[in-house]
Amino acid sequence: MELSQLRYFIAVAKLGNMSKAAETLFVSQPNLSTSIKTLEESLGFHIFNRSARGIVPTTEGKMFLKSAEI
Repeated sequence: MELSQLRYFIAVAKLGNMSKAAETLFVSQPNLSTSIKTLEESLGFHIFNRSARGIVPTTEGKMFLKSAEI
């Protein structure tokens, strides 16, 4: 797990949109998506539910967000 992945995760969780988060973080959307996927793989669980309406943290993602923000 890298510090940048935590920053990306927090931004996506707060904004609820990969494109907006990528723009805010000054990274490409594909790079952000790949980083989030790699983070999920290293954690061993999904941290986001993705839908046409946006992206929201899973129950596990919400708990992880609390610890990531400390």
